[in-house]
Amino acid sequence: MLNLVLIAGFVITIATAIPVFLQMRNHPKGLFVCFFIEMWERFSFYGMRGLLIFYLTKQFLFTDGQASSQYAAYMTLIYLLPLIGGLVADRWIGTRRAAIFGGVLLVLGHFGMAFEGKPAEQTLSYQGHSYDFVRHGMEEPKLKIGEALYAYHSDGRDGLVIDGLPRNARVPAALAKGTYTLEKHVVTSWAEDAFFLSVSLIILGVGFLKPNVSTIVGQLYKDRDPRRDSGFQLYYFGINLGSFWAAIVCGYLGERVGWWAGFGAAGIGMALGLVGFLLGKAWLMGKGEAPDVPALANRVGGLIRKEHLIYLLSFAVVVPIFFLVQRNDLVFIALCAFTLIMLGYVVFKMFTQFTRVENFRIALALLLSVASIVFFALEELAGSALSLFADRNVNLNIISAPIQWHALGADIVLASRAQLATLTLPAHYVWIDMGFTAAQTQTINTGWILILAPIFAALFSFLGRRGADPDPVKKFAFGIVSTGFGFLILVWARPLANGLFQLPLIFLVLNYLFTTIGEMTVSPVGLSQQTKLSPAIIASTMMALWFTGLSWAQQAGGFITSKAAVLTIGGEVVDAGAALHRSLEVFNIIGIAVIVFGVALFALSFVLKNWSGGVNDPVREGTLTEGTGQNLP
Repeated sequence: MLNLVLIAGFVITIATAIPVFLQMRNHPKGLFVCFFIEMWERFSFYGMRGLLIFYLTKQFLFTDGQASSQYAAYMTLIYLLPLIGGLVADRWIGTRRAAIFGGVLLVLGHFGMAFEGKPAEQTLSYQGHSYDFVRHGMEEPKLKIGEALYAYHSDGRDGLVIDGLPRNARVPAALAKGTYTLEKHVVTSWAEDAFFLSVSLIILGVGFLKPNVSTIVGQLYKDRDPRRDSGFQLYYFGINLGSFWAAIVCGYLGERVGWWAGFGAAGIGMALGLVGFLLGKAWLMGKGEAPDVPALANRVGGLIRKEHLIYLLSFAVVVPIFFLVQRNDLVFIALCAFTLIMLGYVVFKMFTQFTRVENFRIALALLLSVASIVFFALEELAGSALSLFADRNVNLNIISAPIQWHALGADIVLASRAQLATLTLPAHYVWIDMGFTAAQTQTINTGWILILAPIFAALFSFLGRRGADPDPVKKFAFGIVSTGFGFLILVWARPLANGLFQLPLIFLVLNYLFTTIGEMTVSPVGLSQQTKLSPAIIASTMMALWFTGLSWAQQAGGFITSKAAVLTIGGEVVDAGAALHRSLEVFNIIGIAVIVFGVALFALSFVLKNWSGGVNDPVREGTLTEGTGQNLP
């Protein structure tokens, strides 16, 4: 069996990777070491993220609301913990040791996810009696009453209608909402605790690895080395390449073979990255070492080396994470407190230390951080609301009907798994799977990034040389409007839904296209602006606030996903029509809302662009760059 998604992945990878690796020959060898570990770290992270929402709803039978809250807690902490990892690295152990420590935690966490236990079971309770829902393989769950199994469907009001039920059954054929209850029974007692421990290790591991590998990349180049910017572009290609393959491989294995296989593949990828990083130490040329290496060997209290004590204390952070990740309400409170402390610090500095020009720049940087929340809240729905939507309401077949032909002495069949089941096949044939799994659809976004990133880089470079590059606020406005438009495309496609209430796959592809266009004009621009607009003394704090915005986006995404929640039994939606209606209703609201926000931001850009104090003034090709151009309101 071959898979078209895998084949397409190889084609895109070869087409985009060859020029990247050719360019890397002109860069420090340490860049390849960082490229390698970050590629596999992103592979493991996005591989796990691609399966997470399905694991919660289908393995543990969380409701949509519970799963969205759990997903938001996990992703919020993922973007907060790098602040701790960066602090420990800067003050004590250095970025290389921190990255290794984070890599070990990630390997442990991902392999821990592979121990899944048995799926939770669901029962229906009616007038004191309980009835089990039974599922065989990939079939829809059926309700067991007596010794018989019965299919069921929704009555359109969160009630159930049991098909083919005899009149003398203990349960009526029509169960209105409120007359029955659904209960979940955990079969493997340790499974959920093992899951929360594993994700806690992953959260802490990302916190130590993610910020510090990027720092090492910057240290590989001397000041004013003209290769620095292109080096980071090559490094970010590695990030996107790992993300691209994550959902393709882990998504396929997790849904087709078993959760253990998908999560195990993520763990193997991270282990490969860690081994490569350890073996490549010499190529790092001593970069990333601790501020005071001899001090790490000192014994604290005559008992334990300082370095080992730091690892033990850092590892102990897993305990509060374990409890926090299960309570999104507490995560939200912690996020609020952390944000207020950092904002309070910045505002204090604005009133006591900075000039009027600097204050306007800081205000612009803060406004862009707030605007980024609007964009990232929608983009990050890829791992939650959009994944559930793809699973329930998108026809994941790449072709509308199976194709068969005889070539080179073999019978070749192009069909999705569902289409293949309808065919009468010869004894020997070659099957090319023409379908996505729901988790694999998340790779569409990174596929577009690999294709569009060089195009947008060339476009902005072309416009910049001619002094026609739009100011950052207008780029943000364009990106936000583009993302909102992508969600409205799904709404407008509703009349094309088939009898199973599924939209054609092409509209999900278009949604990701417009979201990726938005990302090209928001994410790199926002990061660049934080470094340009922030005074050096609070540059790290401003960057921390930018990434805190990503945590706020996860909270907003969790809220949005919860509003699209519908009744599920055994991890499967009961009423696909209601699911389509609810999702498109939510997509319509957020699509219109963010477009209105983007248009308003564009209108304000003609004033806000002056807040930059000249740092964003266009410079035409061949002109000098001196002059502040501080045209402030």
